[in-house]
Amino acid sequence: MLELRPNCECCDKDLPPESREAMICTFECTFCVDCVTGTLAGVCPNCGGEFQRRPVRPVGKLVHNPASTKRVLKAEGCAPKAA
Repeated sequence: MLELRPNCECCDKDLPPESREAMICTFECTFCVDCVTGTLAGVCPNCGGEFQRRPVRPVGKLVHNPASTKRVLKAEGCAPKAA
């Protein structure tokens, strides 16, 4: 089950469970659409993978399957992974 992380790892923008601006890679690294399309040029800086829009979990399902509250932020900054 997806964690639904609460923020962009690059700019720390809030990305609540209902956000349509949240993008994830296959490892669930989470970034906002602005950072993915701008700073990261569509490549995950952690794994080098591609991004897809994170699905929205129905509100009723959040009761028993809540979103994560653990914020993740890249301390070293946010730049595309070197090839």
